[in-house]
Amino acid sequence: MDRYEQLRQTRPELFKNQPGGIKILSDADDVASVQEAVRAQGGVTSAGVVYEDSYITVLRDPVRFPGGALGFYVRIVETAGFPGVAMLPFMGDEVVLIEHYRHATRRWHLEVPRGFGEEGSSEQNAIRELAEELGAEVDQMVALGIMHADSGLLAGHVALYAARIGRYGQVETAEGIRRAVPLTFTDAEELVRTGKITDSFTIAALARARLVGLVE
Repeated sequence: MDRYEQLRQTRPELFKNQPGGIKILSDADDVASVQEAVRAQGGVTSAGVVYEDSYITVLRDPVRFPGGALGFYVRIVETAGFPGVAMLPFMGDEVVLIEHYRHATRRWHLEVPRGFGEEGSSEQNAIRELAEELGAEVDQMVALGIMHADSGLLAGHVALYAARIGRYGQVETAEGIRRAVPLTFTDAEELVRTGKITDSFTIAALARARLVGLVE
């Protein structure tokens, strides 16, 4: 719990309680009550930071639900505290996606380049990720707003961008990227419609790009 309390001090926005919401409990007696209630149901009673690396931190919060029940709720926050980025590259009349192998699903996905945030602006992070994953030179960046990829589990948000690129080069094969795939915007949307593109970042970026008028 020491690391958990440190996070309370350094990143208080992660522990803000909203009226009528699920309340994170901090009083020692309240936490003990949560543990007792969970123990009575045969559950695991550990709380606080249950895993942490340079990318993600997994928290197990003691909470009181709006209905009054006590329990634990797991969530994942970015360790560095910066939002991730996802970019839809436009090259001429086409968009350029990448074919990326994802360990979590154990399959190849056709998706936009994306990455974890680092120190600096989200736009700077987006330009860096495009260079690393796609070998792309960026001519213009267009902000498409933010998205929450999984509001039931992930605490942070991702900044979406459209990027005008002049060219792309060698993809980052060391990260599991197999190839770049240029498509017309209509063909990319058709792959969403038919279920061949399932990545939420890609679907959101395509939808936002159309809604803000980047395509006719």
